[in-house]
Amino acid sequence: MDLDDIIESAVRALMFVGGMLGNTWLAVRSIPSRLSALRTNELLFLNLAASNLITNYLVDLPDTVVDIAGSWFLGDAYCGVFRFCADLSATGSIFGTLFISVYWYQKLVGALKRGGGPVQLDSLRLVACLLAGSWGVALVFSVPHFFFFKVGPEGEEGEGGGENGSLKLECNDAFPSKEAKRTYEALYLTLANALPVAGIVYASTRIVLTLTQNQMRIQGHTEDKGAADGGGGEGRPAQPAPKPGTQARAAKSVVAVASIFVVCWVTHMVLRISSNIQTSPIVVEVASYVAASYTCIIPYIFLYGVKQLSCSCGGAKP
Repeated sequence: MDLDDIIESAVRALMFVGGMLGNTWLAVRSIPSRLSALRTNELLFLNLAASNLITNYLVDLPDTVVDIAGSWFLGDAYCGVFRFCADLSATGSIFGTLFISVYWYQKLVGALKRGGGPVQLDSLRLVACLLAGSWGVALVFSVPHFFFFKVGPEGEEGEGGGENGSLKLECNDAFPSKEAKRTYEALYLTLANALPVAGIVYASTRIVLTLTQNQMRIQGHTEDKGAADGGGGEGRPAQPAPKPGTQARAAKSVVAVASIFVVCWVTHMVLRISSNIQTSPIVVEVASYVAASYTCIIPYIFLYGVKQLSCSCGGAKP
């Protein structure tokens, strides 16, 4: 292996370890002490952690090992599983992030505008149905990879893959025709990528606007109170403040995750579309790095939000 290959393998290994630790930690922190105590936000975080762990163990780990080996050596059978899991976990993660963004937007609005009233997504049954539907969509778009794949040399002519000059093998999609591949990619990128990303952007924008409006409202009330009674009413607004503050902290972590998500996945989609127009191993490689970066970064941002939520709302919990 030359220096470039060593650096590439080291980066992949670090991304795998970081993602595996972060998502496992997120899953453990989200598991309640009793099943009957499971809350909606915990179910959403468990779902996201599960989809990301599928990526970590069944996609990133084999990809890292193959990168170190310098050639695909896991056989034809696992090639189909590899391609299947890549799109399954990616789609599950996209919809999981969408539901988390919408949920926390509703919670924030409920806390700041309706005094903490119930929200539509604060229902385990409804969220479970939505998650089941999203995994159904992910399954539909992932099944074709079981049938349309191939293990072959890199590029059209193949490249030397070691000191003995053996061919470097790769696991790739192999649709019956270019038209079939473009049709699949158009449907997948529209229904399982563009629409959920648009929902994430909308929910995140509404969260930012709600937080900004609330901050301006608080500043206005503070100025009015100070002018009216010289700050003598400090004790009154102190009681309802903790809950909105908790929701705001969690919502900010959601906005941070959504921002990273949009940057990563929009870049990933552009690279994926460009690779369909003109196949390039470099573009495919960069797209895989961009997609993998999301799963290794966002667990730690969510963990901050979960920790704040647990500390503020847990009360008597250990």
